[in-house]
Amino acid sequence: MKLEGKKVGAALTGSFCTFDKTFAALQKLKEAGADIFPILSNASQTIESRFGAPEAYLARVEEITGRKPILRIEEAEPIGPGGYLDLLVILPCTGNTAAKLANGITDTPVLMAAKAHLRNSKPLVLAISTNDGLGMNLKNIGLLLNSKNIYFVPFGQDDWEKKPNSLVADTSLLLPALEMALEHKQLQPLLTDVAAQK
Repeated sequence: MKLEGKKVGAALTGSFCTFDKTFAALQKLKEAGADIFPILSNASQTIESRFGAPEAYLARVEEITGRKPILRIEEAEPIGPGGYLDLLVILPCTGNTAAKLANGITDTPVLMAAKAHLRNSKPLVLAISTNDGLGMNLKNIGLLLNSKNIYFVPFGQDDWEKKPNSLVADTSLLLPALEMALEHKQLQPLLTDVAAQK
């Protein structure tokens, strides 16, 4: 199933080191003809880090998508009753967001968007990016892997020597992962060698 004309929610959380790849993936999604609805977590819209400033992130998201992002919980809630998204991707999905999602916590615009979207039995795709994916967060990833209507962009260890617990999604596989999710299928293989692509 192709992405042209599909209404895709794109939710960013605070894995700032992956934002360059995130923006490149969003650009490819736009070029594929998707109608993108951006959503930013509290962290991604407020924290300045060595990777950049939140104002720059907001401007880049708006430039790519042509829309002002959803920035507040109350702005994300209508995604549920409105039912206007065909699918939602959290890109990147931090360990913090994955943990909260797995445990039913809804305290950011991104988590509210995910909760609202899932109530419509439509696909939610996670592009995981966490330094403790094979540590404390492995149990949460396991819960999400076994949750209805939740799919993953294939992921792997990005630096097994220096960060043996770290997992990151292969964003080059975003579009095929989204296409498969529209068919309620998980893109395979799920595990990939992202370290080899550096």
